[in-house]
Amino acid sequence: MATKRTKEILNILDEQYTTEYVCYLNHATPWQLLIATILSAQCTDARVNIVTKDLFQKYPSIEAFAKADLKELEQDIHSTGFYHNKAKNIIECCRQLITEYQGEVPHTMEELTGLAGVGRKTANVIRGNVYHEPSIVVDTHVKRISKRLGLTKEEDPEKIEYDLMKVLPKDHWILYNLQIIAFGRDLCEARSPKCELCRLQKYCGDYKHGK
Repeated sequence: MATKRTKEILNILDEQYTTEYVCYLNHATPWQLLIATILSAQCTDARVNIVTKDLFQKYPSIEAFAKADLKELEQDIHSTGFYHNKAKNIIECCRQLITEYQGEVPHTMEELTGLAGVGRKTANVIRGNVYHEPSIVVDTHVKRISKRLGLTKEEDPEKIEYDLMKVLPKDHWILYNLQIIAFGRDLCEARSPKCELCRLQKYCGDYKHGK
């Protein structure tokens, strides 16, 4: 149940960043979003979008990724970092989609996290953006800013997800992530937050304690 304080925070985010649903990873199909999200681990969305622009032309289907040469795919995605694991997982994930799901991206948490390279964060991106099921995506922005705003004290992303599920109304589960990404990029950066421009100052523990 959202408290008065939480509602005030959400109202400010709604005003500043709108309630429009956007996806920061470019994609035309659910499987493209799945691969882009796997690539986005420890990498910026901007970098992923640069890579996938050519990648999705070179590999135009799940079958093409499933048959990809591992070393060649590693080179194709090299600039996203952790490319050994990502390439291996993408090939295996696409093989699983073909053999277990007839080439369709599944929608339950259990099915999605059973795919190679897919954790709760990636699964929630798919559930929220593709299937429009209320889902909370805990990325670095959400983790950092939710702690600053006192919405969680946890470090583990899954525990943060459950904390946020308790305090945020379901109609803001997907929106919160989108708004916090924009807020994190715009004002609340990790090392040099622009506190003097921030409308959430009075809710921020770090600001109160001069961190």
